[in-house]
Amino acid sequence: MNNKWLLHLRYFLTWVIFFIGAKAIFLLYHFSRTNKLAFTEILQIFLYGLRMDASFAAYLSVIPFFLFLLKAIFPSLPIFNFLKYYTWLFIGVLALLTAIDLELYNAWGFRLDATPLQYLATPNEMAASAGNAPVLLLVLIFLGLALFGFYIFRRLVPHFTFGSRRQLLFIVLSVWFLAFLIVPIRGGLQHIPINQSDVYFSDNIFANHAAVNLPWNLMYSLSKRNYENKNPYEYFPDSSAQNLVSELYKTPAGAQVPMVLKNPRPNVLFIILESYTVKVVGCLGAKPGATPNLDKLAREGILFDSIYASGDRSEKGLVALLSSYPVQTTTSIVKTPRKTEHLPHLNQELEAQGYRSRFYYGGELAFANIKSYLLNAGYDHLISKFDFEAKDYNSKWGVHDHILLQRVLRDLHDEKQPFFTTVFTLSSHEPYDIPIPNKFAGTDETTRFRNSVYYTDYALGQFITAAKKETWWQNTLVVLAADHGHRFPGDDPNDAPSKFRIPFILTGGALAVQQQVISKVGSQTDIVPTVLAQMNLPVNHYQWSKNLLNPHARDFAFYVFNDGFGYITPAGAVTFDNVARKIIRKDETVPPAQLDYGKAYMQVSFGDFLAK
Repeated sequence: MNNKWLLHLRYFLTWVIFFIGAKAIFLLYHFSRTNKLAFTEILQIFLYGLRMDASFAAYLSVIPFFLFLLKAIFPSLPIFNFLKYYTWLFIGVLALLTAIDLELYNAWGFRLDATPLQYLATPNEMAASAGNAPVLLLVLIFLGLALFGFYIFRRLVPHFTFGSRRQLLFIVLSVWFLAFLIVPIRGGLQHIPINQSDVYFSDNIFANHAAVNLPWNLMYSLSKRNYENKNPYEYFPDSSAQNLVSELYKTPAGAQVPMVLKNPRPNVLFIILESYTVKVVGCLGAKPGATPNLDKLAREGILFDSIYASGDRSEKGLVALLSSYPVQTTTSIVKTPRKTEHLPHLNQELEAQGYRSRFYYGGELAFANIKSYLLNAGYDHLISKFDFEAKDYNSKWGVHDHILLQRVLRDLHDEKQPFFTTVFTLSSHEPYDIPIPNKFAGTDETTRFRNSVYYTDYALGQFITAAKKETWWQNTLVVLAADHGHRFPGDDPNDAPSKFRIPFILTGGALAVQQQVISKVGSQTDIVPTVLAQMNLPVNHYQWSKNLLNPHARDFAFYVFNDGFGYITPAGAVTFDNVARKIIRKDETVPPAQLDYGKAYMQVSFGDFLAK
């Protein structure tokens, strides 16, 4: 039989084989994770992923199949060059996306989706985030996969010539193949089209991620990135979910909360520490040496040792820290300024009491749309890298932390009191470049990260030492917390509770107590009401928060990762995948009801986001 009768299948198989090769590269690149899988699980990755591979292969085949139909009708039509360039273009683009995804997965713990689009406005920051990527290796992988794709296409889809013999039959066959593409596009004949959950098969989240077809995942994410009215996390009737969430914030009327401030109107200095994870903080059980100054500040104040970040990105952490608002999974409220306009904010509460406010960051505030959020919060002054001289741009992000903190110190010397000053550090972000000699020997990423934390701690120590000599210090409450945790040390999986546990410290001259440790399980969203309650200011409009100093407040923390959530209590932790609708991990001591609280929180908080 003439090869033209198999032309459609050959082209379709070109893409299926290409995606299988890309999947194999993903598994090899992440061999440390793949090595923990059973051989049968590795086979299932390819087997379960085949439907999604076929789905995107069908999407890519629509235009070529239409061209084949035209060729059947008009045999002299020169389609092959267009087909060749079309295929080469997509092979190159998909090979590039595959190479990018390999390292992105290391950093973020999920496959490439629409999330990076939030950062396109600040390409320098995106490049800085990728500073540790093995660029040469990734370029070689890109070239190798592209050449693999070109080879398959050349072998399976040679340059055909069409005669007039059986032309009508080939026209009918081409129409049938073009129409039939709807079946693999939908993933089969089932009622609901294919989605990620159809390729999830394992309790191992890495195995599920490996089975997903990368371009299909990206296309699906792009199509779903602007939620309108439909809540994708409806686990209970709305009233039942609301009741479960309401239970979490009930406290006895008239409960006595200890007051820890010398007076109710101190200056407030809120220092947000980039990527500070408990795993590097000595006073919280980490290997000592990376945070001696933070450890000292903890001894001089109140250390909260069971606090968890609400999310895993900086812009999400800022909203949780300053507005006490829960983080969304596959999107972020910061992306939509009209929604952040309706958020409460610590700055708004304090400005109503006559406080002057500034926000300091050594990088670009346009990153991830942070500037719009801060402007909606009403800060008097926003200070970013553009407020420093170019000679001070000694970090790939902008200015290093010691330069930033020196500027803060100079400005506070003449600042009218009471003031509210927010400082967001950056030097402990990838690529971990620091302007001082390394404290710890080694070139691996964990060591570089620890060195960057040590440098920020060093800059913080210099700042605090100088601040204690200022007249404003004795009337200043210092709030120290991280924007999010970090996968290192330990290279935590994306859902791991240890990745989200962060330090939270109250210290400063305005604090009336020292050397206290509070072990209540809490979240970033609990910090602002805890501070405001000490200042006798209302907190009732912070509906997603509790007072961490209230002994009757419920011990729990909720956090999200990419399309999943974690819920922690003193009984332990449970993490849940919203795509597969399956538990990822669950401590043996966790009661079944704990998962229901997490699902309800996911449902109600995301519903509230949609309604903003």
